[in-house]
Amino acid sequence: MNTRPNMRTGGQILVDALRLHGTDMVFCVPGESYLATLDAFHDAADAIRLIVCRQEGGAANMAEAYGKLTGRPGICFVTRGPGATHASVAIHTAHQDSTPLVLFVGQVGRSMIERDAFQEIDYRRMFGQFTKWVAQIDDPARVPEMVSRAFHTATSGRPGPVVLALPEDMQTETAAVEDGLRYHPIEPAPDATDMIRLHDLLSRAKRPLMMVGGGGWSKAACRDIVAFAEANDLPTIAAFRRQDVFDNTHRNYAGDIGLGINPALQARVREADLLLVVGAQLTEIITGGYTLFDMPKPRQTLIHVHPGIHELARVYQGDLLINAGMNRFAHAARLMAHVTGRPWGEWARAARADYERHLVPEGSPGAVDLAEIVIALRTQLPRDAIIANGAGNYTVWVHRFYQWRDYGTQLAPQSGSMGYGVPASITAALLHPDRPVVSFAGDGCFLMNGQELATAVQYGAKVVYIVVNNGIYGTIRMHQEREYPGRISGTGINNPDFAAYARAFGAHGELVTRTADFAAAFDRARAHDGPALIELRVDPEAITPKTTLRAIRDAALAKSKKG
Repeated sequence: MNTRPNMRTGGQILVDALRLHGTDMVFCVPGESYLATLDAFHDAADAIRLIVCRQEGGAANMAEAYGKLTGRPGICFVTRGPGATHASVAIHTAHQDSTPLVLFVGQVGRSMIERDAFQEIDYRRMFGQFTKWVAQIDDPARVPEMVSRAFHTATSGRPGPVVLALPEDMQTETAAVEDGLRYHPIEPAPDATDMIRLHDLLSRAKRPLMMVGGGGWSKAACRDIVAFAEANDLPTIAAFRRQDVFDNTHRNYAGDIGLGINPALQARVREADLLLVVGAQLTEIITGGYTLFDMPKPRQTLIHVHPGIHELARVYQGDLLINAGMNRFAHAARLMAHVTGRPWGEWARAARADYERHLVPEGSPGAVDLAEIVIALRTQLPRDAIIANGAGNYTVWVHRFYQWRDYGTQLAPQSGSMGYGVPASITAALLHPDRPVVSFAGDGCFLMNGQELATAVQYGAKVVYIVVNNGIYGTIRMHQEREYPGRISGTGINNPDFAAYARAFGAHGELVTRTADFAAAFDRARAHDGPALIELRVDPEAITPKTTLRAIRDAALAKSKKG
């Protein structure tokens, strides 16, 4: 007779811990290294939905998207060696995008450690640089402790990824242990002195700008920060791929800073005398390769608010550095006394006018105009529609011409990871089956995780995939023409019939070769009961909304002749 009622295998203790911490969805590719845990999931099917994916990179990106959309850790299980290396791309994205994620990796048995066993890797060394914590659970009795720490670490301060290795034999070993308490994120808060100092600095400004971005936001925090901006008439810009933090239709919204930045906004950032950065890291992309602001101390009065203590003064010295989470700071900002006698009203209106002018397309070569298609989606889709994308020049059209109105509607990797949009959109559709989900991908970007279309079909994820096919790796070709004009090397690609590819998986698929045909094709795609794909054949000359490959090449050749 069992006199220890809590006696369970390591795998059972682990799945029970996930249930305790509120896990309702897990993404995985099965592997023999965690069979005992897979078996434990069988008994938790009523509480945890197990989404079986086709490749670990897709599975981990789905988990990353879960973290972005919910604020809770996305959970992914992969096998050792190749499984972990495939998943690493999403761990890097979670790190750079400040997304809570916990990756569980099956590991070789404890007696085989350090023997170069089959598919053995030391995950502490492999993942150490781009995670918040990496550990291995060697004792099943410590599973509750270490899973609790993983959830707290992933969500507290600056959110990010955690990796836990699971030796195969640990998962079958039994132990009697209590499960403990559910995790609660720990969020630093600004103190009264911080807010008094912020009010004082803002009161002295004549040309202020607020920048919002980073991770750790919530709908409530976004409402509070919009109210703060509105009360103080602050022109506000969004950091790269964080446009859903601030309603783009609001009169105080002035555009996004990053790749494809509006030149008028770039000039305005330089002209500002105060920059309030809330949540964003001042990275290479946001700072134009660390050239937009003087170093080490920007000319502008810099107020930097960030939940991660190590991000403050990491690159730029600030006049006021506030270690605070987004919820706590945004709430305090909303309650802060309004700045009176604001001299920047005309400055704020001009910033908004610059943004609105930038929404007007400038024409495009070829029969398919991507700007007009994005504008059509902007006017047609409801405010809660979710837009996902990976990386590539096609994203410049999406970021420029679409307008995000609610938080939790933009899925895009700050890390610049190709192949992100296909799996991320599946998570969105599974979490929100009642909301439209649209995923943009370039031809190269789509095929980096196109196999997950099978996952979308299997689970009935209603996603409309828009594949922008120009037959080249466009971003690299653009740089190539700028640096080595006319010397094409390694950037041309041959593609399948994407519409036929989609139909082969059981999805709806069709081809659009004229802008005028898109609206009807999109209606048919949305009406389909399941995933659908629209391939857009675009002219490779349409390399950005403002220029062409030929223009870039001609300018580079002319420059070389002068040199």
